[in-house]
Amino acid sequence: MNTIAALRQGNLLVFNEVYYSWHKRVYYFILQRTRSSFIAEEVTQLTFIKCWNYRESLTDDLDIQLQLFRIARTTLIDFLRKESVYKEKVIHIIDKYALPVDDFWGKLAEKELQAKLANALKEMPPVRRKVFEMSRFKGMSYQQIAHELSLSSRTVETHIFQAMKQIKHYLGLMVSLLAWLIRF
Repeated sequence: MNTIAALRQGNLLVFNEVYYSWHKRVYYFILQRTRSSFIAEEVTQLTFIKCWNYRESLTDDLDIQLQLFRIARTTLIDFLRKESVYKEKVIHIIDKYALPVDDFWGKLAEKELQAKLANALKEMPPVRRKVFEMSRFKGMSYQQIAHELSLSSRTVETHIFQAMKQIKHYLGLMVSLLAWLIRF
């Protein structure tokens, strides 16, 4: 039985084989285009979720590799479009209601935002925070961090991904709160 036919029949063992055979390649394909480990991880996971959810629509005429990379490419495009729309909405809200930076209240709000972000970092587990700070504030590569902290590069990648997810979630809540407060 070929791979695609087995996938279409819902064979989890074959799906696991496909996942473990192609996960890294899909991840690096996306990473190469975005230079963002966060986006690469998200899009890679979404690619395999879509592959499984829409397995009945896989075609026998094309190799699984080609179909996976097509799914990855379209998933990346969709992801970037959604991120773009989200960022535009956030920027619009901030621009519409932001005070000039030289204004006393603007400076106060900026300091408060910095303090809240610092608190978000403090809420992270110690290793995740350390890895994130080494990457974002010291500009160290994943390999350098892995070597210095005696971790695998994959573990460093996972910590960065989780930190970005946590910060994104926190900022998303703040922007929602800001938008709600501004209405009143």
